[in-house]
Amino acid sequence: MTRPACQLYLISPLNVDGDFPSQLEAALSAGPVAAFQFRVKDMDQHEAARLAAPMQEICARYDVAFIVNDSIALAKRIKADGVHLGQEDGDPAEAREELGRDAQIGVTCHNSRHLAMEAAEGGADYVAFGAFFPTTTKEVKHHADLETLEMWSQFTEVPCVAIGGITPDNAKAVVDAGADFIAVSGAVWNHPDGPAAAVKAFNALLA
Repeated sequence: MTRPACQLYLISPLNVDGDFPSQLEAALSAGPVAAFQFRVKDMDQHEAARLAAPMQEICARYDVAFIVNDSIALAKRIKADGVHLGQEDGDPAEAREELGRDAQIGVTCHNSRHLAMEAAEGGADYVAFGAFFPTTTKEVKHHADLETLEMWSQFTEVPCVAIGGITPDNAKAVVDAGADFIAVSGAVWNHPDGPAAAVKAFNALLA
């Protein structure tokens, strides 16, 4: 089974107000990006929808899938391209019923092939494993190993996303292990030369 080349999946920082849309545009204009996940916490849905609007327009312009983190309701409200669910955020079948057959539905599966199989059988379009490396983006409760990626990619056609502390310096390990997407946040938005330089560095590795 030949899998497509690994692609870049961007995740927003928690703070997306101010000039963040211009940072997103800089990142997407710098090279191929498959998806962008809108990840905000503890925010009124109306405010979240307001913040999402300009980013959704930018993603549409660059043909990048706009994925909402955690909230099926918000994804439905703003007609996002999909939703990414944690283990406590609902199930893929519920998301499919609410968002329709064309929605992209992803599920966090930590380091568990069992959870990933359940998600895939429930209709998830992709599963996410992590964290692979130390990260300051979120509190790490689960650590993933490369063997999980290797086993999944060898025996399953459902795409997998590697997440957690991935940088241009360490990404090769998860790509070689079989990740279909690498999900990155801090390594892009906190890059000393800006998000465009980060996207170029990742895509040079993925080319």
